[in-house]
Amino acid sequence: MLLASIPSPSVNGFRLGPLYVHFYALMYLVGISLAVLIGRRRWRAVGGDPAMVEEVALWGVPFGILGGRLYFDLTTPSQIPPHWWGPLAVWDGGLGIWGGVALATAVCVWRLRRAGAGVTGMMDALAPCLLVASAIGRIGNYFNQELFGGPTSLPWGLEIAPQYRPPGYLQDATFHPTFLYELVWDLLLAGLLVWLGRRGSIAPGGLFALYVAGYSAFRIFEESLRVDYSQYFLGLRLNFYIASAMTLAALVWFAVLQRRHQPPGAEPSPEAATGGGRTQPVGEDDTKSAATQGLSD
Repeated sequence: MLLASIPSPSVNGFRLGPLYVHFYALMYLVGISLAVLIGRRRWRAVGGDPAMVEEVALWGVPFGILGGRLYFDLTTPSQIPPHWWGPLAVWDGGLGIWGGVALATAVCVWRLRRAGAGVTGMMDALAPCLLVASAIGRIGNYFNQELFGGPTSLPWGLEIAPQYRPPGYLQDATFHPTFLYELVWDLLLAGLLVWLGRRGSIAPGGLFALYVAGYSAFRIFEESLRVDYSQYFLGLRLNFYIASAMTLAALVWFAVLQRRHQPPGAEPSPEAATGGGRTQPVGEDDTKSAATQGLSD
């Protein structure tokens, strides 16, 4: 047994002058910054302008936070803090990732089309980066003592202070650290997407579809463990159904993209011969570079 248990943190932030800095927010800032740095390298590798990644982040991050909080407010209204600022209190209750990804993606697609940049290429380039950002953000859940599962006697069981436990679990010693399970899965999936992209056999947009499918599939497992508050239908958590629907939709999306994909060296389709609806090339060597790395538009 490598661990007896994972202890609970004694604080969830620190004071910086008159401000109280929450580790939850700090971890997301670190994750977003790292995602931008990685995204710049990946976008440059397919001939794109790295500055476009920063522009996408400037639009995507605030709308992602807004969409994530709206999802939380709509799906768990009873958990909104009873203050005028309660619906905006991302540090108290957190964000719903599907709402954040949905709104951020819609806004970023609009911005990329206005700029004439490759949409699916950018989506594929950023898919592993989003997983890295999410993984680091999960460290913030540890400091908030949230996103944990049911009781467990495993050596990596997580200690949770009584005030953070849901009713009926005061007698239990340790709980599944589901935030940690998700952190590990996100990093593994990010590595898998990078590897698949380098093989060059994934259709444009396919890496992003696999990101949605892979993350959502893990959430099916995670939602079966979690015991924090949620809306329930037919005995199952609401996010269990959302995760199942997103997994199925993303796999269908991936299959359709792969079926339409012309492998390198194949005879181009009429759509590809006329530009495939692309507004503007990403860069001089975009076609060749993207084909070899699986990140083309």
